[in-house]
Amino acid sequence: MTLRADDSRRTLYAFAAVTTLFFAWGFITSNNDPLLVALRTAFSLDYAEALQTQIIFFVAYGMLSLPAAWLTSRIGPVDMILGALGVMVLGCLMVAASTAAVQFPPILGGLFVLAAGFTAIQVAANPLAAELGPARRSHFRLNLAQSFNSLGVVLGVHFGSLVMLGDPTLRSGSGAVADIVHRTQLLQAVNRAFLSMAAMLTALLLFFALIRRFLTMVAPSRESTQRAGSFEALKSPWAMFGAIAIGLYVGAEVSIGSIMINFLNQPRILGLPLEAAGSFLANFYWGGALIGRIVGTALLTRVSADRLLVMAGTAAGILCLTVLAADGPVAGYAALGIGFFNSIMFPTIFTLTLERSGVSRNSTSGLLCVAIFGGAVLPVAVGAIADRFGLSMAFAVPLASYAFIAAFATAANRGNSPLDAAEPLRASRSPLP
Repeated sequence: MTLRADDSRRTLYAFAAVTTLFFAWGFITSNNDPLLVALRTAFSLDYAEALQTQIIFFVAYGMLSLPAAWLTSRIGPVDMILGALGVMVLGCLMVAASTAAVQFPPILGGLFVLAAGFTAIQVAANPLAAELGPARRSHFRLNLAQSFNSLGVVLGVHFGSLVMLGDPTLRSGSGAVADIVHRTQLLQAVNRAFLSMAAMLTALLLFFALIRRFLTMVAPSRESTQRAGSFEALKSPWAMFGAIAIGLYVGAEVSIGSIMINFLNQPRILGLPLEAAGSFLANFYWGGALIGRIVGTALLTRVSADRLLVMAGTAAGILCLTVLAADGPVAGYAALGIGFFNSIMFPTIFTLTLERSGVSRNSTSGLLCVAIFGGAVLPVAVGAIADRFGLSMAFAVPLASYAFIAAFATAANRGNSPLDAAEPLRASRSPLP
């Protein structure tokens, strides 16, 4: 009995350590929203061009998730986390150094390296957090860990808005930089922000280096000898279905967050200065996601994960319809309210897929992170629609995504996937490596 209590205590400590990773990557990725606004102004970019700061993350997920899953299955999640943190530090330093070149492409290069670290850490940390405890509580644990991710997002957007959107030109709501002085000031602000984040990640890397032996001892190791093929999850209809849902969710959430500051800045919506709009993004959209994850985590002790996901997807879709149909504060606050219902989507889709895939969790996790690349289509579509038809019409894209997520959750509730019909055909083919 004492031994079991000691094991539970060690597992709890390990889970607490892993949740710090969720906080860190939420804090840093959320800085992409104010970064987009700062770079759009500094380099006079249109929406489609500025959204490359988001798309570069999707490209990294698409290219590197399966290799990261393969490597994780061989070196273990703890060593993968350490390596990923080191890559993230390098990425932040590259972005900071690239601001001195006063050119957009080198900054994108630094962001790609940073995104490579995020890809690896997501592949390793998500299933690790889900497995640190009884299997029946995996939905609860991953949602709880993602609550700390949301806390990091809220604080990160505040940090980024304060540091990167403090230029007087941006405070006045102007969308163009008139001279090289303002451009230099904006890029210096970006430099300061990314140097600060590099320091935070270095501290986290040192912390995990110190507890590496403890985490290696506590982390589940039942898959360490399976040597799963990188493409094993492609044999699972449920893994494929969940991957599509993950990609659409991430694309919708990122797209909305990316255009929110400029959306709220419009006179026909709320007419907020860009710095104030950044605070609204942090407090209401990302803050709503934080509250939603806390509420959702509590509800998961009483409501099944699939039913809760049906409700969240349906509600988010209704709010998108409201933005399309209305103007003024109604549209503005409806857009901000979507964050609350986004809250439980990623961890719930993730764990539902892990449960139902029937293949290696490392391989499934890798496929789900690859699917995030599919969400890159959404920022491109949102940017193109925003440039041609306006920011309000761009909400039609996330509306379609939430409809699919609700369908995924309904299928999970019924215990079947629309891809199941392909299983007999799939079984007749040669197995994938």
